[in-house]
Amino acid sequence: MCDQDHFEKDLLEFEAKGMVTRKQFGVMLGAGVAMMLPQVANAVTVTESDVMIKTPEGTAEGYFVHPASGTAPGVLVWPDIFGLRPAKRQMAKRLAESGYSVLVVNPFYRVKKVPVAANGAMTPIPDLIPLAQGLTETIQMADAKSFIGWLDQQASVAKNKKIGTQGYCMGGPIAFRTSAAMPDRVGAVASFHGGGLVTPAPNSPHLQASKTKAQFLIAVAANDDEKSPNEKNVLKETFSNAMLAAEIEVYTGAAHGWCPPDSRVYNEPMAEKAWTRLLALYGKALA
Repeated sequence: MCDQDHFEKDLLEFEAKGMVTRKQFGVMLGAGVAMMLPQVANAVTVTESDVMIKTPEGTAEGYFVHPASGTAPGVLVWPDIFGLRPAKRQMAKRLAESGYSVLVVNPFYRVKKVPVAANGAMTPIPDLIPLAQGLTETIQMADAKSFIGWLDQQASVAKNKKIGTQGYCMGGPIAFRTSAAMPDRVGAVASFHGGGLVTPAPNSPHLQASKTKAQFLIAVAANDDEKSPNEKNVLKETFSNAMLAAEIEVYTGAAHGWCPPDSRVYNEPMAEKAWTRLLALYGKALA
């Protein structure tokens, strides 16, 4: 889970090291305003739209973006605690320009509509923790089925290719559980600075994911690893025993939350490294 004090401490530390500057995020005004991501080489033309997805428990907002012609593998994106916002739309569009049909959802739709975080990534995390705590395992897996079912109804989604799912912070364990909810449909799972991937519970996300057929990319923040240094070892052993392909790496110099471009600790070099590994995963598992 996200930690506000964690963010503030990291900001001072990484600013002192010259890895990020206060200007990079301090001038970002409004809800979720993000810096521009690097352009995609040979980007395809895309079509984007805001969508409403009916589930058994309500209607979820989403952002759907896909190549303007033909079909492409589907990808379901679970945002971090700040939810569906401009930064996540920007990240999804970049992925679509690389040849994927991408859906980003508002996982909090039962209790709060977009925008969930009034000031985007500048919103105090304690204000949002109750929302995240309401996303039980049952809710996560039910929504995973609904959202992937919606993707499979879209003409732009290739039905003969596996679906990918990726999550950030709290979205990491939800991505794991998505693969467990739809083991025959999900072929690739990526977690970026995921919180709560490994727990002592018998239904821990990592144990559920290990029973699937997917390939995994698990990008761990350096300071998360400092807090829980054995977690990466548990993940490596679990996926190795399950004979599942899993790239598990601690990103040196990257603080929790480093990937979204509106993050307080956005680290472009490490975010770009994670991006290239994501494309490599999808290139293999969703081909």
